[in-house]
Amino acid sequence: MEKKIKRERNSLTKSEILSLLSLKKIALTHKDFQEFFNNKVDRVTIYRALDRLVEEGKLHKIANLEGGIQYALCSTCENEHHQHDHIHFSCNNCHETTCIENTSAKINLPKEYKILDKQILVTGICPNCI
Repeated sequence: MEKKIKRERNSLTKSEILSLLSLKKIALTHKDFQEFFNNKVDRVTIYRALDRLVEEGKLHKIANLEGGIQYALCSTCENEHHQHDHIHFSCNNCHETTCIENTSAKINLPKEYKILDKQILVTGICPNCI
């Protein structure tokens, strides 16, 4: 059986999402994208674009303290192989979540466990709010 080759689908919505994340430099929620598109792009299209960007390894998801999902640019991910050893910092004051690159937290699990993914969320006050 021949393996299907996934191709990237370019769309204006995906391009705009990537541009917005590059500009903001923080993780954003689906609601943030809806507000940015000002109801010119339907919410399902935004969800599909975000999911596709995650599949392509261009974005990663971050679960925030409230249980919501935020999206951030991937700088070190390779197609479908997300390794997020960096720390995500959530500010208790402005509620922005930022990827802190070039940092890591070591997790030592017993050898019978296999880590498939990890997310490290640290909370506190960001430099802009101090």
